[in-house]
Amino acid sequence: MSRIVAGSAGGQRIQVPATGVRPTSDRVREALFSLLTARGVLEDAAVLDLYAGSGALGLEALSRGALTATLVERDPRACAVIQTNARTTGLRGALVRRASVPTFLRRATDTVDLVFVDPPYAGTEDEVDTVLALLVPWLGPDALVVVERDSRTRTPAWPEGIVAEEARVYGETTLHLAGTPEA
Repeated sequence: MSRIVAGSAGGQRIQVPATGVRPTSDRVREALFSLLTARGVLEDAAVLDLYAGSGALGLEALSRGALTATLVERDPRACAVIQTNARTTGLRGALVRRASVPTFLRRATDTVDLVFVDPPYAGTEDEVDTVLALLVPWLGPDALVVVERDSRTRTPAWPEGIVAEEARVYGETTLHLAGTPEA
């Protein structure tokens, strides 16, 4: 069982799919969202949560002031859990999309302010690099991208259109932050 750390739904427990996901720990989520709050990127943001799993990242963003969160997950059981979590927390603005992340990103129609890329640690770095390249058309001005990876994997290969900013290490988890280039 996991929980929403803070905001309008703070403290509420959320379900986690029984298999196939590795939820971001409450400790890492709390550190990440403290950073995002300090940067002022959450208020009224359009969020894209890729490899959503339980929906914890997208729902946490909604709880802390994001306007919308599109949660993309290919596993139908995980999608059902995300739907339940959105309903039980009472958070509005959650839109669950069942699709593989690359397939979903190839249909770029909207721009977003904040993106979470949190694939299974077993996924390859090449897959992450492909997703980042497909993500570029989705990014609005001043967008922020957060990639969560196992600390033993290499830094993502940032494509043109995404500029690496910093990496934060929390034990076995590394959060890679990047943004759009200044005009």
